[in-house]
Amino acid sequence: MFSYYFLLGVRSLRRNPALTALMVLTLAIGVAASVATLTILHVMSGDPIPHKSERLFVPLIDNGTPIPDKAAVAEIGDDKMSYIDAANLLKGGHGERRSALYGFSAPIEPARKDLPAMAAQGIAPTRDFFAMLDVPFRYGQAWSEADDKAGADVVVLSRALSEKLFGSVNPVGRRLRLMGFDYQVAGVLQSWRPVPKFYRLSGGSGAFGQEDEFMIPFSSAIRHETAPKGMKCLTDREPGFQGQLGSECTWIYFMFETRSGAGRAELQDYLDNYAADQRQLGRLERHAKNELFDVMQWLEFQKVVGNDNRLATWLAFGFLLLCLVNTIGLLLAKFSVRASEVGIRRALGASRREIFQQFLTETAVVGLVGGGLGLSLAFGALGLIAMQSEQLSVVAHMDWQMLGAAFALSLLAALLAGILPTWRACQVTPAIQLKSQ
Repeated sequence: MFSYYFLLGVRSLRRNPALTALMVLTLAIGVAASVATLTILHVMSGDPIPHKSERLFVPLIDNGTPIPDKAAVAEIGDDKMSYIDAANLLKGGHGERRSALYGFSAPIEPARKDLPAMAAQGIAPTRDFFAMLDVPFRYGQAWSEADDKAGADVVVLSRALSEKLFGSVNPVGRRLRLMGFDYQVAGVLQSWRPVPKFYRLSGGSGAFGQEDEFMIPFSSAIRHETAPKGMKCLTDREPGFQGQLGSECTWIYFMFETRSGAGRAELQDYLDNYAADQRQLGRLERHAKNELFDVMQWLEFQKVVGNDNRLATWLAFGFLLLCLVNTIGLLLAKFSVRASEVGIRRALGASRREIFQQFLTETAVVGLVGGGLGLSLAFGALGLIAMQSEQLSVVAHMDWQMLGAAFALSLLAALLAGILPTWRACQVTPAIQLKSQ
């Protein structure tokens, strides 16, 4: 019977084209608004590395000044650490892997005469970074452990920068001029852009900004005294880069990888013991709690998805609810003119249940048509949003999950809107309708 009712629903769309079009459009606009905002929220709050997110941990060591002034209070919860702490944690050897990195911008002098000098955005991680984050390579590989220790002048390029500098050929082994020094290309990445960019949420293009264009060893950047992009200092420090290394200024991102999620407790104990040892040396005077965050906790702590994003989603669903109320009114009007049809069917032996199934199936057909149109409008809205900025273009795209959710939402919305009008249609008394004809 469902197929028969479905065909009746399709035919009913043509009975009152104006009323049907109004219902479909009302439902489509509500679905488009809610799906577009929900899609952006879904991408922003997604797990960027789901198979490892419970094994990657960001430590937070508060080395701020103990003076309770406003500036000090504001800096509690900084997402970076000092060079002193980063170097000590690297030497400590805890965890399956560990990586320190910082971001910076640098000039590049291409070997090609047709290309001018350009500024590029990059990071300086330790070698474990690539294995920890499963960074994919197109050509070559990460630099060696010996390169890491020696601070060798080697570089890994993004695919986009590699093609810009060398074309589509394999550039591994070739050299480029970076920061005034000759760097040898060790590898080229595949297109790699985790969303959000959890390993470096601030100090660069942000959680949804552009991909890093190149990577050099952490030790190489330190050896060349490369200035970081983004640094916070709450205490005075000695001048020069060496003064920066010996200061409490925070500018380095750090991350551990454990063999399993159960290694968190052991890592927390190590962090607490390290902090206790540093306090005996006169550091970490604030005596704040040492925090350890897995990837999703870190994104929540850093408020990657702000309250404004959540509020926008709730407002969109409020608008969808308003559209449903209007759809209910239109369905009541549509079904009320078919009271005589219901009366005749009831007189011929149709049960209320069969009438309910028929009219609810017709409502579902309206929902499917409205969902298709709403999905098209949602794609258009996301396209317009993506044109506003590069960061928005990263989050304003729909995946298969949201595609299915759009149809499910439109169908559910139509069925919810159709319950009351359908129930009212089932209450028609056959005798009264037959007398009125």
